[in-house]
Amino acid sequence: MRTLACFTGALLLNTDLAAAQPEIVATIGMVGEPAARIAGTCARVDVMMGPGIDPHLYQPSAGDTRSLAQADAILFAGLNLEGQLGEVLGKLSARKPVLAVSEAAAERAGQDRLIQSEEASYPDPHLWMDAALWSEIAGPVAGILADLDQGCADAAARAEQVAGELRALDGWIRASMDSVPEDQRVLLTAHDAFAYYGRAYGVEVIGIQGVSTESEAGIADIRRMVDLVVERKIPAIFIESTINPRTVEAVIAAAAERGHDLQLGGELYSDAMGAPGTAEGTYIGMLHANTQAIVRALGGTPAPLPDALASWADRWDLGG
Repeated sequence: MRTLACFTGALLLNTDLAAAQPEIVATIGMVGEPAARIAGTCARVDVMMGPGIDPHLYQPSAGDTRSLAQADAILFAGLNLEGQLGEVLGKLSARKPVLAVSEAAAERAGQDRLIQSEEASYPDPHLWMDAALWSEIAGPVAGILADLDQGCADAAARAEQVAGELRALDGWIRASMDSVPEDQRVLLTAHDAFAYYGRAYGVEVIGIQGVSTESEAGIADIRRMVDLVVERKIPAIFIESTINPRTVEAVIAAAAERGHDLQLGGELYSDAMGAPGTAEGTYIGMLHANTQAIVRALGGTPAPLPDALASWADRWDLGG
């Protein structure tokens, strides 16, 4: 099911204001939700792929193509995440601003921050799993907004606020993961979307599938995972919101046949956020939920949220 979700900085009070706003289409929520916060009321940000949508496999509809053509600017992750959209975005870049935010973040932070995929010729595209690295998208997004409309000149200040919150989130994840015993910091997932998370926060990450989900896991992949689980007595494995859980369920069942009680650690958000209108439907909430699930399943205790995230926590009535 295709979803076109809209994030706006504030409720629009009249149609004249709506008509005057630049319209931006973002491909995924991890790009669109921070972009909408940076835009405030100076631009409208629509997200093409909603909860549960796998961007690796996404095929744009005729309506998506029209939305992209009519937008004043387009924000996408890049690094081949939206492989099916690449040709369309390439053509549109000659007519309007089209920003690959992951590539912009890597340019600011340093190309050595990219993780090269072992299975493909392009880097791993899941940069948003490293909150500090993802904070680097704020400046380029603010630059696109300022170029679109003079009324977006103050987007730079909002971008710095967003970036500061993401750096605070990064610190909270590190503090939370520090509570997990080192020999238990092993994250088993359906596919390898967490390499940046693992590198940033000191977790060994092992996926049944590789970086892309274009091909399904086979019997050999499942057997390899079960051997690892039993040998290392790993306590938990996680499903992902955009991937069919059957391969994870197969690993759990096979481990049980060999006498190992492998628990389901919960559902993680990897290639899509949660539903709009929920804490998990925000970028901060996505990593907050993931980290709480991972830390608790591996025997740790999440740290209290820092003051810099207090307003976000208050908005969702979360104590930590």
